[in-house]
Amino acid sequence: MEDMKKEFEKFVDGNILIGDLVQEYPESIPVLLNIGMHCLGCPSSAGESLEEAAYVHGYIPESVVDAVNAQISFARAAKAEAEAQAAQAAQE
Repeated sequence: MEDMKKEFEKFVDGNILIGDLVQEYPESIPVLLNIGMHCLGCPSSAGESLEEAAYVHGYIPESVVDAVNAQISFARAAKAEAEAQAAQAAQE
């Protein structure tokens, strides 16, 4: 059977600290909130890796990393598309 998994650009891996993740990639926040990581701003979570946080919340770390990377890819593609449309509209 053909692999149905979509490959996304890897922006982050499981070693990124939650504090760094939300600062550098705020578009990842909805994914984290949807899986129950509601205390993104608390001091203990800022020093915790994405992999550690996934384990604490009962998720497979690789799945969380994949979901975060997919969200970042989607958000950036949508932003690029909107910017391209705005530039095209400005030329008309």
